[in-house]
Amino acid sequence: MLLPLLWLISTAFKSGTENIFEFPPRFIPQEPTFRNFVNVWQTNPFGRYFFNSTLIATITVVLNLLFCSLAAYPLARLNFRGRELIFSLIVATILIPFQIVMIPLYILTVQLGLTNSYLGVIFPAIASAFGIFLMRQAFQNVPKELEEASRIDGCSELGIWWHIMIPSVRPALVTLAIFVFIGSWGDFLWPLLVLNRPEYYTLPLGVARLAGSFSLDWRLIAAGSVIATAPILLFFVIMQRYIVPSEASSGVKG
Repeated sequence: MLLPLLWLISTAFKSGTENIFEFPPRFIPQEPTFRNFVNVWQTNPFGRYFFNSTLIATITVVLNLLFCSLAAYPLARLNFRGRELIFSLIVATILIPFQIVMIPLYILTVQLGLTNSYLGVIFPAIASAFGIFLMRQAFQNVPKELEEASRIDGCSELGIWWHIMIPSVRPALVTLAIFVFIGSWGDFLWPLLVLNRPEYYTLPLGVARLAGSFSLDWRLIAAGSVIATAPILLFFVIMQRYIVPSEASSGVKG
């Protein structure tokens, strides 16, 4: 699993005099250089691509955490007719491949005038069935006593969701944020459909342009891929320490 990643990083640091396709492969460059990264950054607007990907991924994560948790709370904690049916229908949509709904989504995006815009890229990903499922399961594990005590104190349903439920399911929120960030950052197909102006391109589209710009110079393509991949690894390293067992049950004694 790690060999392709190691080869990619090694290729990004190899000079033009080294054979990147030799067998067995040499993972330690003989003449390591940062020139490939400099060439990619100077000859392409990778700063703009980086900004676009960061903005889109950040907004997508925030909207997913908001809407998925709001949708999951009543499905987990409130009793109303048709609750299980609604939840089953939401989960069933996970079985539908994106390619099936891609054309209707594209037509809707065009009709709303969202092509060549950040909102057009974010629009289909503001909530997900997986996110609702994950948050519902997390909400169900919060002790009922905390919720009942809040109601006795006069807290509203929205207040219970914000002050009790959200702090209690922080590990699930972090997990969902990681999944959404990785999915949004690495998405290629949907941005390719709705964007045709380079100033709105994300990093995956920018890396794809390198194949034509440099006539398949794999050193530069590898450097661009490393630039696009590094933020995902950094985000996971920063966020993984928050993935710890919930301490909501510590507030209940006996």
